[in-house]
Amino acid sequence: MPLSPDHVFTVSELNSEVKWLLDTQFGVVWVEGELSNTMRARTGHMYFSVKDSRSQLRCAMFRNDNRRIDFTPQDGQKVLVRGRLGIYEARGDYQMVVDRMLEVGAGDLQAKFEQTKRRLHEEGLFDEQHKQSLPAFPRSIGLITSPTGAAVRDALNVLRRRCRHAQVIIYPATVQGATAAPSIARMLKLANKRNECDVLLLIRGGGSLEDLWAFNEEVVARSIFDSALPVISGIGHEIDFSIADLVADLRAPTPSAAAELCSPDSAELQQMIKAMQQRLLRQQENTQSGHKVILTRLQRRLDNHHPQSRLRQRAQRCDELELRLQRQIINAQGRARNRLVQLQTRLKNLSPEHQFVRRSSQLSSLNSRLTNSTRTTLQRAGLRLDGSVRALQAVSPLSTLGRGYAIVQTTTGTVVTNTDQVNAGEALDIRVSAGKISARVT
Repeated sequence: MPLSPDHVFTVSELNSEVKWLLDTQFGVVWVEGELSNTMRARTGHMYFSVKDSRSQLRCAMFRNDNRRIDFTPQDGQKVLVRGRLGIYEARGDYQMVVDRMLEVGAGDLQAKFEQTKRRLHEEGLFDEQHKQSLPAFPRSIGLITSPTGAAVRDALNVLRRRCRHAQVIIYPATVQGATAAPSIARMLKLANKRNECDVLLLIRGGGSLEDLWAFNEEVVARSIFDSALPVISGIGHEIDFSIADLVADLRAPTPSAAAELCSPDSAELQQMIKAMQQRLLRQQENTQSGHKVILTRLQRRLDNHHPQSRLRQRAQRCDELELRLQRQIINAQGRARNRLVQLQTRLKNLSPEHQFVRRSSQLSSLNSRLTNSTRTTLQRAGLRLDGSVRALQAVSPLSTLGRGYAIVQTTTGTVVTNTDQVNAGEALDIRVSAGKISARVT
């Protein structure tokens, strides 16, 4: 994804990004090398390295995958492994998660398998649109297999138990070796030519990749694709997978499973028929109940449209309207009375007599407030005057004279405060508390 140049990864973010890049850029890869440090954990998972003369690659192979290995891996053994590249984020270790391991001797067959698979896939032989549907109740079932193998016995046991009414036709074929692929192809063509079966089972027991190789041959794949009859493949065990499985209309993990897939179980059919009978009875009861409901609804509609019923409804409607009219008249009268009371109250408040009384009351209140205010003002003014008189008396010269002091003045009224201001023989006026004395300087 695009990142700004100044983007800083956390360790977890970087490991996650590297894991995503490895998974998307490489996908599934095959690697050849020598096993080393092989170790199987108690959980069944296997851990090892694949190396050559210059490098090594850590690998992990989980339990469900390593159970399909048909040999015992040992250090120093040459192997071919398939898997996806990734990173163990907890430690940041680069590794390969392996899902398939082959001895190098089997690698050529695996490469040929992949080459054939890729070519047939490109031609569309594996496409779902070419798959045929299986008959629900086959009357005749064809088995293309070895008539002496365990696979045919297992399939016949299943068919005998599940579907006794079906006819079973065995088309004997060689299922291992160089002649197996042409033999299988011939039996497929023969079964289609005779057209006596509703479905074909191509089955074989388990084995190694070499043992099952005939089912990877192109001639077998094309014969299955060209078959007008639906083909179910049941080759080997569940872990075995062949090109025939990819082309077949349906793959079963084992021959017994293939027989089960094409044959309806008699017990299950009986249960199905019983269930269908019960479902039919329930459906009939539901239909009758539905008709009863419809009949009741129609009867109700007929009653509702009867003249007497309509007259009753009209009468009830008239009563309802009369009650509504009475309630509206009562409500209108109540609103009118309330409005009249409001207007009378307003008229009373606006009458001259009421105005005169209200104004007289206001005038008396204002007169009382004026009288109280005037009295309070005069009291406050008298108190202020008394305070001023006392302050004036405290600083008045007359108060000083009353305590025995006198004021000496010249005849011109100048107050004498220093002996230098008078001369001998000069006339002076001496003011005392209760009068004035004339004197002369000696």
